[in-house]
Amino acid sequence: MKFMKLGSRSDTFYTTEAIRSISSEVASDLIIQVKGCRYLLHKFPLLSKCLRLQRLCSESPESSHLQIVQLPDFPGGVEAFELCAKFCYGITITLSAYNIVAIRCAAEYLQMTEDVEKGNLIYKIDVFFNSCILHGWRDTVVTLQSTKAFPLWSEDLGITSRCIEAIGSKVLSHPMKVSLSHSYSRRARDDVSCNGSESHKATSKGWWAEDLAELGIDLYWRTMIAIKSGGKVPSNLIGDALRIYASRWLPNISKYMNIEKSDGEGDLIGEMSSKHRLLLESMVSLLPSEKGGVSCSFLLKLLKAANILKASSSSKMELARKIALQLEEASVNDLLIPSLTSSDGVMYDVDVVITILEQFMLQGQSPPMSPRRDKGDFERRRSRSAENVDKMFQESRRSSSVSHSSKLKVAKLVDTYLQKIAKDQNLPLSKFIAIAESIPEFARLDHDDLYKAIDIYLKGHLELNKSERKRLCRILNCKKLSMEVCMHAAQNEMLPLRVVVQVLFFEQARAAMAGGQVTELPSNIKALLAVHKNPSKATVSFSTNTTVPPEDQWSVSGLKSPKSNISTLKMKLDEEDDLDDNGVEKSSKVKSFSMTPNRHKRMFSKLWPMNRSANEKN
Repeated sequence: MKFMKLGSRSDTFYTTEAIRSISSEVASDLIIQVKGCRYLLHKFPLLSKCLRLQRLCSESPESSHLQIVQLPDFPGGVEAFELCAKFCYGITITLSAYNIVAIRCAAEYLQMTEDVEKGNLIYKIDVFFNSCILHGWRDTVVTLQSTKAFPLWSEDLGITSRCIEAIGSKVLSHPMKVSLSHSYSRRARDDVSCNGSESHKATSKGWWAEDLAELGIDLYWRTMIAIKSGGKVPSNLIGDALRIYASRWLPNISKYMNIEKSDGEGDLIGEMSSKHRLLLESMVSLLPSEKGGVSCSFLLKLLKAANILKASSSSKMELARKIALQLEEASVNDLLIPSLTSSDGVMYDVDVVITILEQFMLQGQSPPMSPRRDKGDFERRRSRSAENVDKMFQESRRSSSVSHSSKLKVAKLVDTYLQKIAKDQNLPLSKFIAIAESIPEFARLDHDDLYKAIDIYLKGHLELNKSERKRLCRILNCKKLSMEVCMHAAQNEMLPLRVVVQVLFFEQARAAMAGGQVTELPSNIKALLAVHKNPSKATVSFSTNTTVPPEDQWSVSGLKSPKSNISTLKMKLDEEDDLDDNGVEKSSKVKSFSMTPNRHKRMFSKLWPMNRSANEKN
């Protein structure tokens, strides 16, 4: 780092009984009070360079041979004043990036301008600042950081804006010049000394990020705006810089979850929370607009922090919108955002996830279509634009396939997320269904994961009545269940009877389609119908001695054990017979299997009408 020495005399200042003075043969005739510290000095060297001291001395009356001047609001304090006083005496002082702001503000306060004396302190500081400080990367960053102690003075003198402009210019002009970075150079030396080789080459493109991470949020925000406005730094480097800054200034935010619930230290915690909230909201405003500028995981961590810090709704909405752009990259654990504002005891904030899914689906509402081609115009301009039209068509198809692939990934993510939150006993049924229905039907190639989530929810919410269980299971498509899941569903006592029958029917239909010809209704479905027509024959129809043909075994091992599954089905059928959806008694629903016309019998008849034997037709 650069420095400049001014003056040639040796330092002769000394302290006696809390009074600072200078060794001199001439008696002191001026007392200057600076923030509790008293200086015994001389008028001639100070007044010849400080216009403010001239005016103050002329306005205050002299008392005997000593004149007292008060400087209560002196910028930079005692250290800065003493450097200015030493300059007036010709004593050697050293200017550097660490003290130049304080000395410059002090010199401005004392009005040490060229009007008083040529080559005064302000002139010398400005020359050093313009020719040395602003030309060095680390010097500029340190100087900018030191302006935090004198925000108003630094703004009025243009120090802050000049440093920000210089930093932005260096980042835009030398994006690959790693040697400018003090932090990177230090890491490189440490790596060489410890490991014998450098291991940070991958981060060299963002060499400036760690140095800027030392700045406070106000200066950092202004500097990043200057860098982004240049338009030359890739969005992923901007994202990396924000991630580094967040790891530096947003540590374990989850600690506020436990502290807020305890008593004491409320004011301190509130102040820290407000500080971090401002920092978070400022970072959200700096996020690159391009997709992929930051990872989805980082965005979700910011959203989780925003939830804990009670950030503004606009910041949360902006994060939700950016997360939706790359939701397929998210993990389930990142989506498990703790709920702090809910009064019903829900563990996770599912509302914000619903908002993210809504924003995600808004992206695909206008799927790309093949470009319109007018035949006559196409023939006339074939030689000139045919290739362009074909290229446009291929790009539109590519973008459509990417969107479809993203929805398939998000559907798997949502179903896994539902399995996690289904364990929450306070999760309302309406919100569970809302999340499940936020994904279009075509995005779920199978419903196995969705079934697992429904099963977990049913087991964790035993208080659901029959109508609510039916409502929950309406989101399930039994045709998209695998054989293994069908086996589980057919024996699941928590499911409504209608779902069990649908599972058995579609499983048998799948077996029939795989086996080719089916001459009649399978015996197991006949047995199920027989139970409804005549319950007394149930034990005969489902006797353990009854041999079930291989083609009639629907991957439900329990059918070979009638005392388990068939008795369970019978109990469910009896339950269905007693009450309808509205709780009103009605005649047996079993009649719907035997009386015509009815929906289930029509469904069975559609499956096997063409394969019946000639004897059956006669």
